[in-house]
Amino acid sequence: MSDTLEPARELGAFLRTRRERLNPRDFGLPERRQSRRTPGLRREEVAELAGISIDYVVRLEQGRGLHPSMNVVEALARALRLAPDERTYFLDLARHRSRPAGESATATATATAAPLARLVADLSPLPAMLINHRFDILAFNPEMARLQLDFDTRLPPSRHNSAWLCLMRPEMRDYYLDRDRVVREGVAHVRAAWAAHPHDRALADLIAEFSTDEDFARVWAEGDVKSNGRGSKTVRHPEVGTFSVYFETLAPLGDQDQRLVICRPADDASRAALDRLSATPAA
Repeated sequence: MSDTLEPARELGAFLRTRRERLNPRDFGLPERRQSRRTPGLRREEVAELAGISIDYVVRLEQGRGLHPSMNVVEALARALRLAPDERTYFLDLARHRSRPAGESATATATATAAPLARLVADLSPLPAMLINHRFDILAFNPEMARLQLDFDTRLPPSRHNSAWLCLMRPEMRDYYLDRDRVVREGVAHVRAAWAAHPHDRALADLIAEFSTDEDFARVWAEGDVKSNGRGSKTVRHPEVGTFSVYFETLAPLGDQDQRLVICRPADDASRAALDRLSATPAA
């Protein structure tokens, strides 16, 4: 995992996995099955499509500390047919995505969290929470705490982290009906957060802890990147049974490193389940 958390090495691994996922037939290239030792496109084919030298592609994939220009990044993104989230990830790894000068997650958290914390409280009875780029839960209302199995009363503040709750808390292993999908989405979000903050030691330590989990390590090695700001999850809650929620993630203009997460019932039965949950005293 330590090698993976070096931007140059991860950039190389990312380019290689994306190249290997491409089908030569989609580019009008002959498959030449017997001569292709690895899946996907060859390095020389990617180089030709991007209009750069094969030697440069080789050095990038080997993670040899290069800093590709914006023109090279854009050319490779087109050649590899990167999805929007993948392109953003590539830009972060290559350090080409601009961030406001002097922006600091720790410096802005205090200033931004207070008014947003009041908004989180006002959103009751909808479960809501405010998180930062490390997925630390900066503010939450009682409904969100109950939805996440009373993390407020059962866990110390140091464990108030939405990614940790999903990946590492034993009670959550059977909580999501489609755990594999939820884990994949969570790992993809963690990967994107790290690419945007590669020098955040606390985030790197968190990823190192996550890597002790077999599910996380397996999905991380696959290199998927996708930021999913909205969707649905079906849960098995021990107190009120199985129900579904839609979630929406909003980014305040004043701080790009914070996110407001709001959940709402997916149907009438789920609304009734959330109402019962809100009415149940905390353990």
